[in-house]
Amino acid sequence: MAEIATIARPYAEALFKAARADAPAAAQWLDELAAIAGNEQLLQFADNPKVTPDQVFEVIVGVTKQTLPDMGRNFLRTVIDNGRVAVLPEIARQFRSLMNAQQGSSDAVVYSAYDIDAAGLADLAGVLEKRFGRKLNLQVVLQPELIGGVRVVVGDEVLDTSIKARLEQMRVALTA
Repeated sequence: MAEIATIARPYAEALFKAARADAPAAAQWLDELAAIAGNEQLLQFADNPKVTPDQVFEVIVGVTKQTLPDMGRNFLRTVIDNGRVAVLPEIARQFRSLMNAQQGSSDAVVYSAYDIDAAGLADLAGVLEKRFGRKLNLQVVLQPELIGGVRVVVGDEVLDTSIKARLEQMRVALTA
């Protein structure tokens, strides 16, 4: 069977070409569809041979929080008709990568022990953009087990300044 990334690539590229200037709005509804498609019960429902593509479409559209534009509805119908509902999360990831490449930016996940306010996040974004040399789209994820500090993941690069990481470094140094 083909790799999921290989299956998702043509869908992501076609949607990106069709969306053009409306790519940020398309990314929003595509991310929501990807989150819905990540539900195991929905995937089982979609894989059931007794369920029609129209039924799958109606269920997905029924649970979306925002109204899908015509482009979104057509895209979703195409994905469902081709039996690719499970690939939606990878399509969304590749679409975001294409959008970031066009804008010269990258997605970054900031893992923090505590919630970061808007001013603190803006300051952190400035520091991180200098450190990584590009514009970053930050997403904050709370991880109380970090104790303090932050852990930043940008693509395959990781910057870990958390207290948990420092304690682990001290443990390794003391037991060596």
